[in-house]
Amino acid sequence: MKNKTTLQSFLLLMLVIFLANLNSQAQFIPVSEEDASCTSIMVGKKASTDGSVITSHSCDGNYRTWLTIEPHKYYDKGATRKIRWGTLHTETPWDTRRVIEKGEIPQVEETYAYYNVAYPAMNEKQLAMGETTIGGKRELRNDDGLFLIEELQAVALERCATAREAIKLMGELATKYGYGDFGECLTVADKNEVWHFEIFGASVFEIGAVWAAVRIPDNHVGVSANISRIGILDLDKPDYYMASDNVFSLAEELGYWDPDSEKEFKMWEVYSGRKPYSIREYFVLSTVAPSLGLTPEMDELPFSVKPDKKVSVRDVLAFYRQTYEGTDLEATKNLMVVNRPRYRRGGEQENIDPDPVKSPVANPFMGRDLQTLINTLKPGTYERVRNIAISGCSYSQIIQCRDWLPDEIGGVAWFSFDNPGCSPRIPIFSGTLSLPESFAICGQKSFRTDAAIWSFRRTNRLAEGRWGRTREYIEGGVKELEDKAFDELPLIEKKVLEMYKAEMKKKPVLDEDGHPVTPEYREFLTQYTNDFARAAMSRWWELGNTFWGMFARGM
Repeated sequence: MKNKTTLQSFLLLMLVIFLANLNSQAQFIPVSEEDASCTSIMVGKKASTDGSVITSHSCDGNYRTWLTIEPHKYYDKGATRKIRWGTLHTETPWDTRRVIEKGEIPQVEETYAYYNVAYPAMNEKQLAMGETTIGGKRELRNDDGLFLIEELQAVALERCATAREAIKLMGELATKYGYGDFGECLTVADKNEVWHFEIFGASVFEIGAVWAAVRIPDNHVGVSANISRIGILDLDKPDYYMASDNVFSLAEELGYWDPDSEKEFKMWEVYSGRKPYSIREYFVLSTVAPSLGLTPEMDELPFSVKPDKKVSVRDVLAFYRQTYEGTDLEATKNLMVVNRPRYRRGGEQENIDPDPVKSPVANPFMGRDLQTLINTLKPGTYERVRNIAISGCSYSQIIQCRDWLPDEIGGVAWFSFDNPGCSPRIPIFSGTLSLPESFAICGQKSFRTDAAIWSFRRTNRLAEGRWGRTREYIEGGVKELEDKAFDELPLIEKKVLEMYKAEMKKKPVLDEDGHPVTPEYREFLTQYTNDFARAAMSRWWELGNTFWGMFARGM
């Protein structure tokens, strides 16, 4: 027994030395600025123009592109819930993880309906989530952990009604059963507040997790874009900070941080080791609070900022269309051609504006390969900067939660397929029961007209090939549908609220199992969302046909 104990002590010492060496070499799972996926913007209720709490997510990359509403369910006592790996990247060629049932946990007797896509996003209680992958040090990831981030989100949305409940549940489950994913950030909101939650595995030799969460002050705006952002943790203020019990001790055990040193504990520095912001964080924070004089040369940016003026939902929608046009960050700023003089019949030169204009094929959403080619042909013509809006986006949503409306009406996800810089938004209420059948079909492997995403993807790719000529069509169509939604929603919500109040005065109708029957006002909300979705898809198919005709003889 003594020899066994001695051997364990020796192996532990070797592990500490090994991990400390890895740490000294800054070994982390990279999420580069070029390939980074996902941007999440958060707005507190006192920072928004209407009192909404806002979270958001752009799912950039080759991810699942089908969207469904998982229904409210009831289970027998003693039931279990399967926890799966690989299910949420359906029809994604590069994903080699097989769909497996990795384990199970006890099921609860009743679960909430939720809006489910690659990263589950919102439930019927106005609990909402955004997501960004933040990587972290390599030795923290442990594949033996039960949970990937998507399944943690799904379980929380099934069982929780508030952001704090969700964070505590996800932390408890990951600690007990193990977290097996890369470092992740979730921006978790309810109708009262929004939190920034970061989680990592507990190391390759331990099944567990380490996590922390910081609340965005109600009068602040925050942003997460694939980099760990949490700094100092003041756990004496539980209204603003939460963390796993091992958040300090694990860092000490792994040699990441010495509590006896004068160096202050910062979550981003200890568990990620990378600069705690990128261009996207800088752009959003400096734009909403120019008075702070933030610069991209700073070692750190504020975790969140108080905006100089309140931010509307439409302001956040506009952020997701950003390509930094008109700033020094604009990727196409030097792709210019000079206007050639035109001649009238007879040889007379026509007077035209002599100022150079941007090339009609200068695409602000251009990918890395095209930018590399341009730079090869003409060195220095662009600076590689990661836009918020990119062609490689699978889908995005901006979710607002509102405490002055019933939960089924108060939550709205402004959803779009494909590039958020080109696609219109579809309002999906938290009380929506179902979506068009085409939403449930993934379109990542091939072009297929029965998949909703291709209503938008075909048109957007055609537009990007000749942006100088198509831009006005795309931007006009986006504005048209956005104006339609913001004009109609107050009337729709008023109508549904009247139906809701009338429903509340009635005696609940139960089905044969004794469960409440779906109320009529939720059917009405569902019909509106579906009608709007079909109108948006039809509009974009028509626009794509216009572009086919426009470019029939070539670009």
